[in-house]
Amino acid sequence: MSTSEEISTLLVTKFGTDPEAIRPDVPLHRLRLDSLALEELRLLIEDRLDVDLEDVALTSRDTVGRLIEAVHVKVAA
Repeated sequence: MSTSEEISTLLVTKFGTDPEAIRPDVPLHRLRLDSLALEELRLLIEDRLDVDLEDVALTSRDTVGRLIEAVHVKVAA
């Protein structure tokens, strides 16, 4: 499964996000992810992909594409 598929799966299964709403240009706050939900998502991604995202700064204003890109860079490192 690709990084974007993993993140999409987490958003759908853990946060009840509509799969149709998950697009690279959509800000995370539009998916109802506040700072607490983003922190939870970060921990889930770290666990699922065995990657450290501690130094990745993301806010709910960032887009799904930015999140995927940031995680992909860490996974590839």
